[in-house]
Amino acid sequence: MIHIYTDGSCHGNPGPGGWAAIIENDGNKTRLSGSEKETTNNRMELLAVIKGLQSTREQNDVTIFSDSQYVINTMTKGWKRKANQDLWALLDIEVRERHIVWEWIRGHSGNPGNEEADALANEQIVSDFSSKSKLSHLDQEGNAHMVNVGGKKATDRMAIAKGSVYMKPSTLRLISKMEIAKGDVFAIAKVAGVMAAKRTSELIPLCHPIPLNQVIVDLESDEGNGAVHITATARTNAKTGVEMEAMTAVSIASLTIYDMCKSVDRGIRIDAIRLVHKSGGESGETTLE
Repeated sequence: MIHIYTDGSCHGNPGPGGWAAIIENDGNKTRLSGSEKETTNNRMELLAVIKGLQSTREQNDVTIFSDSQYVINTMTKGWKRKANQDLWALLDIEVRERHIVWEWIRGHSGNPGNEEADALANEQIVSDFSSKSKLSHLDQEGNAHMVNVGGKKATDRMAIAKGSVYMKPSTLRLISKMEIAKGDVFAIAKVAGVMAAKRTSELIPLCHPIPLNQVIVDLESDEGNGAVHITATARTNAKTGVEMEAMTAVSIASLTIYDMCKSVDRGIRIDAIRLVHKSGGESGETTLE
C-alpha cells in the first residue's frame, strides 16, 4: 500500500499558492511540490492529490491522507463540485486507474506526513513568490532557513561575475615580470578562484551545494589604470543558480592578489565585485552591464 500525504496552501486565497505531496512506498519517501502565482487553497489541495497520484503506477493500492474536507468529502460523501472542474476532471482520470482509500486527518495535529506536506507547500510560496517583497531565506516567522528547491527542475545554468584589483603601476609591473616574492600571482589567483567556487556552500550560510561543471577565472592586466580585471564564469546543471560561485571565485582571486602583493603595496584596493550575467532557471537570462 502506498501512502500519500498531501497539502495545499495559499496566501490571500486567491493569491500565490503552493502544494506538496509526500509519497511513502515500501520504506522509500518521495517529496513533490510546486506553486502557482494566482490560485486558491482548494485548487492547491486538489493539485497536490493529482500530482501525488500521477507519481504512482496504474492499479496501485493508494491511501490518500489530506486535511482538506473539500477534497475528502467530495470524493467520499458526494459533495457538489461547484468550482475547479478542470482539476476534478484530472483527478477522476487518476482515480479510475488506481485503488484508493481516502483518509481525512486534522491539520496541525502532529501527524508527521501532514506536517511535512504543510511545511513544504508553504515553503514553495516563500521561495517562489514572497521574495518579491520578502527575503527568501526567511520563513514566515522571520527565521533563517535554506530555501527548499526540491520541486524545481535541474537546468543548465551559467553565471559571470567581475571585479578589479587596483594597485601602483610599479606593483603591476612586478606581477607581469613574475618578480613578486610569493610567486606567479596570476596563476595562483586563478587556482584560488576555482578552488573557492567549489567551496562556496561551506563559506556562505544557507547556500546550496551544487555540482559545478566548469569554473573559468580570467585575469587581465590594465597598465593604464594600474589594475587587474578579473572575470569568473561558472556553469552547472542544477536546481538553483550558480551566481554565488562565480562571485566567490572573483572575491577569492582578488584577495589572493592582495595577499601576494601586500608586502610591496599597502594601498591595493579591491573594487566592484558584481554579477554581470546569468542564464538558466525560471528567471531566464539577465545581463547587468
